[in-house]
Amino acid sequence: MKILVINCGSSSIKYQLFNMEKEVVMISGLAERIGEPEGKLTHIKYPDTEEELTLVKEEPIPDHKAGMNTIVSLLTDKQHGIIEDTGEIFAIGHRVVHGGERFHTPTLIDDEVIKTIEETIPLAPLHNPANLMGIRVAQALIPRASQVAIFDTAFHQTMAPEAFHYSLPYEYYEELGVRRYGFHGTSHSYVAKEAAKLMGRHLDELNLMTIHLGSGASTCAIENGKSVDTSMGMTPVAGIIMGTRSGNIDPGIMIYLAKTKGMSIEELDHVITHESGLKGICGLNDMRDIHRKAKEGDMRAQLALDMFVRRIKKYIGNYLAILGRLDGIVFTAGIGEHDVEIRERCCEKLERLGIVLDPEKNKQEHEGPLQINKPESSVALFVIPTNEELEIAQQTKEVLESEGLK
Repeated sequence: MKILVINCGSSSIKYQLFNMEKEVVMISGLAERIGEPEGKLTHIKYPDTEEELTLVKEEPIPDHKAGMNTIVSLLTDKQHGIIEDTGEIFAIGHRVVHGGERFHTPTLIDDEVIKTIEETIPLAPLHNPANLMGIRVAQALIPRASQVAIFDTAFHQTMAPEAFHYSLPYEYYEELGVRRYGFHGTSHSYVAKEAAKLMGRHLDELNLMTIHLGSGASTCAIENGKSVDTSMGMTPVAGIIMGTRSGNIDPGIMIYLAKTKGMSIEELDHVITHESGLKGICGLNDMRDIHRKAKEGDMRAQLALDMFVRRIKKYIGNYLAILGRLDGIVFTAGIGEHDVEIRERCCEKLERLGIVLDPEKNKQEHEGPLQINKPESSVALFVIPTNEELEIAQQTKEVLESEGLK
């Protein structure tokens, strides 16, 4: 069974073609700067017996339809492709950022599903329109394939009302859907399942905390395999400090800035989304640059690091209180997988909570999963590379099997 995974952004298309019998990637690629004067498409073929073959095309990509047309033609190209006909693609798994309250699980796409995704656009105005565009173009270009929507928010739909409600007038929830939804669901789900495998236990008997640290960052408390709390909220701006997003702040600050600086809603939105977080504190949003500047004695870079770690540690304490028992903590995504210092600092002074990191194991070079706790630690500590595309492909396959489509 061949499954194509598509992740459409506002100006990009990420794609991977999987052979699900072996769960291996056959093709991967990225079309970027769509709609801009200088577009770029990077396409990589992974043959079974030959070295990978990379093609880079730098030319304008007028729109998503043009990008998808190029991608489909490359999939069937004699040199750079790996299939003879798009009919070999059994299904397409689409990443959809926001499923609102309607979607709790991966869903086979039909007209009603598309209509509901459209209705959630106000909750994710930057993402859902692009996700929908990818669905519609894929339906037109590869009509024989089943189309499945995998929602970032679905994994967190197991949260209890006391976890997802905000202390605002209740009618805002009833009329406008104002509540905590959470994001990065495919990543949290994937690494939690991988942690369970490494521990030799069933996921539904484990209490875990998963920490996704990239440019966007979030935490998740998982009780008996289900999400019971998460740091992101109604939008992906909430929670821990991120590259350019503020994370949790006093909401009264927005009112104060609007009054004292005369800032519009659009300006405030731009500030908390694109000019805040690590960038707002020290002018940099790449953690490697921030470490370098901190070592050079830059006080604001050091402050950004200290704030970043402090907010993560507060969530560890919060989730331990909610879960009552913590079996494991997983670090994942770019920073979580590669930043030795951040992981070490996040676990400092937590020995009384049963969290005992092994500094030497933490420094080990690794490509796959790595366990980094000392033997006496009652909480297992892992670094697990996330694979959201594989998770989407696996969930797509599960939907097809549940529908009797094999």
